[in-house]
Amino acid sequence: MRATGWREMDAASALTRGVAAEFRRRLAGEYVPRIRRCVEMLGDDACWRKPAPNCNSVANLLQHLRGNVTQWILVTFGHEQDHRDRSFEFASSRAEVGESAAQLLQRLAEVVTRACAAVDALDAEELLRARTIQRQFTETGLSAVLHVMEHFAGHAGQIYAFTKQTTGQDLRFYDL
Repeated sequence: MRATGWREMDAASALTRGVAAEFRRRLAGEYVPRIRRCVEMLGDDACWRKPAPNCNSVANLLQHLRGNVTQWILVTFGHEQDHRDRSFEFASSRAEVGESAAQLLQRLAEVVTRACAAVDALDAEELLRARTIQRQFTETGLSAVLHVMEHFAGHAGQIYAFTKQTTGQDLRFYDL
């Protein structure tokens, strides 16, 4: 019986490490460098331009991703305070924010680094424990981690598409 318990603990540990490694690989190793390439290709003016009144600018999406990762990972697991203003992430302009898209990207990259460390520190029990996020969603730790990966991927795809449509250039992600 004891050997089975040890094998289960080893499997839980391995799975927990695997989840953390994939979270880091996707966010810090793929999405942030690819978004950085897009921000550099677009320049600040294009990053702040909304393609249509009902659409978000790349800069708005950078703020939104930072808010989402902060709330779902750092507030949930890192015990940070929740100061998110989600509506401002989408409605704000360059004048209101006072930062360039490159500065917003740097702040997002810093949040991603801290989020990766928070996910690295999780154990199987924390991944399985249910908690309330955004004062309304009951989620396990694992579902919160997966949500952030999925959410980040969706908005990263919007940024990639906008960059390709605006510049007409290949993003050359495989050269990163």
